[in-house]
Amino acid sequence: MTDSAVGASRVRRLLLRRDGGQVEVLELDGTEVVGTLTTTREGLPALVRAHEVDRPRWTWDDTARWYPDLLRAGVRVERCADLRLQHDVLRRSPAVALPEDDEAARWDGLHPVTATDGALFDGQEVDGLDALAEHTRQQQALTASEHRARLGLLLAAESSGALVAAEMTHAGLPWRRDVHLDVLAQLLGARPSPGGRPAVLERLLQQLRVDLNSPALNPDSPTSLLPALRAAGLRVEDTRSETLERLDHPGVPLLLEYKKRARLLSTNGWQWLDSWVEDGRFRPEYVPGGVVTGRWSSRGGGALTIPAPLRPAVVADDGWSFVVADAAQLEPRVLAGLSHDLAMADAGRAGDLYEGMVRTGAVATRSEAKLGMLGAMYGGTRGESGRMITRMSRSYPAAIGCVERAARAGERGDVVTTLLGRGSPVPTGSWTLDAEDRPRDVDGETRDSRAWGRFTRNFVVQGTAAEWALAWLARLRNRLWQLGDGRITERPHLVLFLHDEVVVHCPDHLLADVEVAVREAADEAGHLLFGTFPVDFPLEVSVVRSWAEAR
Repeated sequence: MTDSAVGASRVRRLLLRRDGGQVEVLELDGTEVVGTLTTTREGLPALVRAHEVDRPRWTWDDTARWYPDLLRAGVRVERCADLRLQHDVLRRSPAVALPEDDEAARWDGLHPVTATDGALFDGQEVDGLDALAEHTRQQQALTASEHRARLGLLLAAESSGALVAAEMTHAGLPWRRDVHLDVLAQLLGARPSPGGRPAVLERLLQQLRVDLNSPALNPDSPTSLLPALRAAGLRVEDTRSETLERLDHPGVPLLLEYKKRARLLSTNGWQWLDSWVEDGRFRPEYVPGGVVTGRWSSRGGGALTIPAPLRPAVVADDGWSFVVADAAQLEPRVLAGLSHDLAMADAGRAGDLYEGMVRTGAVATRSEAKLGMLGAMYGGTRGESGRMITRMSRSYPAAIGCVERAARAGERGDVVTTLLGRGSPVPTGSWTLDAEDRPRDVDGETRDSRAWGRFTRNFVVQGTAAEWALAWLARLRNRLWQLGDGRITERPHLVLFLHDEVVVHCPDHLLADVEVAVREAADEAGHLLFGTFPVDFPLEVSVVRSWAEAR
């Protein structure tokens, strides 16, 4: 995404689509085909490399089906339009009318692919989809929208995010297998034989059976654990950790410790290490836009949920380091920009937004400020959180009013949108019933209505925060490419993205330049979304050899 990502079009615009065993490349002026080239899959990287000098926007059905082959051939693409991702955004947005027909329904069914899906290039799922027709439909719908500029920025950011995801999988996250094995040995013991428990878990299990007076207890099975807890006199309805933490019994701390270590075994144990780490790199499978708010998800490897005990295994190569940047208090700052609440933006100007709220007298303590903001954004409007929201609404009426309006809209069953126009899903559940048939709470509110209001109040903030993060990624990606020479993995490059945190793998002699790049990209993302409104997005930046050392 560059300065001309919205509104302007390149002189040369290329569309790729499959045609049997060949690749057809259409040169476009707007939606008009002004030239056609034909090549083979093997010849495509050379063709793309030759045309990149013109800085086209490559338009294709799905970045994950095209870009990995180009990356393996050493070809980096600056810009693209991912029709699958764009279609999903436009279909959900109330700010645009994308035609609904059989072809549109087929695009609705086009799912993201990952490396484990096999052939990315010749997948049967895309056979018969007309990428040129879909591109034309999308452009016509955008042209007719009153919010074309914002939606255009969102589509450009979404497509740029798809490029980042493919590049991070290609580059991989540096991962020390020996360090990972040491962590497993410390926390679990030696690797067990297939079907057996590690020694540490076995010791914990034997003590648990004594503490709960349950000789046959299997804590890995809720159907075994729940009756054992009840037999020990504990009134519980489930075996979730948050439920167990509230129990008063000498065996509970041991059970929680068992569950924590068992979770490490199942999610990131020896089998995970064998499956996902190769040649010193962890290559997870990202799904851009995998969450309805626009946040990413992961379909393989658990890239977004790497547990803290394993972060020491993420070690930079010799002569390289990590630049780790974390956007501080991103969602409250986004809410300030989204609502144009000057008082809230001013509270964050000195650094810690919550401390700023205390200095202005909005609340008495930092913990009260955090409690009130979390309640406002996530729907904790009762009890102590509700009282804090009431106090804060006097100091920040625009911000609190913004999320309250989103909540009321959700309770009515209306669709709400992010700053750039991503639409919330249509409510489900008892919303499909007539109003008089919906289950209600004692105060007369329908249960689904209230729950959906909590969802929509958070959707507008979390979704806009995801848009800021995508803009940050896009700006940073292009800045990093300007540093150094050679392929992506020979220059500073992104290796991890966790909603509001990025990790850049960087040659040591370019560390100062990369730190400047991550900060300037964050500032640019703020200006892209909020214009001249004075809301800051400060970063906590660490330069480290291991991810575990980051602040």
